[in-house]
Amino acid sequence: MTSRKVAFVAFCLVAACGSPVPDSNPYAGRGVGFDGYDRYSAEQARRDAALETPRFSPVPEEQAIASETLGVLNATRTAATVRESRVPTQNDQRLSATSPAATTAAASTQVTAINNPEISDEQSFEAVANRETIESDKERLARQREAYQVVQPEAIPDRPGDTGPNIVAFALSTANGVGQQLYRRTGTVSDSKFQRACSRFPTSDQAQLAFLNAGGPKRDRQGLDPDGDGFACYWDPAPFRAARGG
Repeated sequence: MTSRKVAFVAFCLVAACGSPVPDSNPYAGRGVGFDGYDRYSAEQARRDAALETPRFSPVPEEQAIASETLGVLNATRTAATVRESRVPTQNDQRLSATSPAATTAAASTQVTAINNPEISDEQSFEAVANRETIESDKERLARQREAYQVVQPEAIPDRPGDTGPNIVAFALSTANGVGQQLYRRTGTVSDSKFQRACSRFPTSDQAQLAFLNAGGPKRDRQGLDPDGDGFACYWDPAPFRAARGG
């Protein structure tokens, strides 16, 4: 034999005597679910049994309940039986009538009884179609046209030229502030006299109008403008100036 054949025979002998090569597939030889079929069947039966078993345990029998708890339950049942068997009194009927449920039901009935006749059904096509016709619509439109009236505009009446002093026009003709003296005042007017004079007028506008009618702002016969600013009884022309924008 040649050296090449001798080496091949020696390699085969060594391979035959060595340990088998392990399989790289860890699930080799297993069935469904990467395990034996018998084990898979047992696991499936266990899951089915768990699904069929109720989640909650049944309520224990009365014999298993503690004696104290059983006594409380029996007392509660007796009280409920007494309440159900008792004849309702007048007070019970009154309380029942004023209960939230009874009140809500009564209010609903009252709203239905009162509001329904007042609610317009003009938005209901079925109701209007049953009540109105083309002829009735035509008659109604004719009545509305007959009742229609056109109001003619009238000319605005002319305002007389001489109507006396006007506080608005006076306010717009001034530029000084309240308390800024423009007119000379003779004599001294006490504060009490000033307050009594102003108390005769409900508003400062009326006091200013009376002040202008009596010769103001240059003359103050009634003592309504002791500081000489031209404004009687704390009257302020600022709102009229603001309305004009200045």
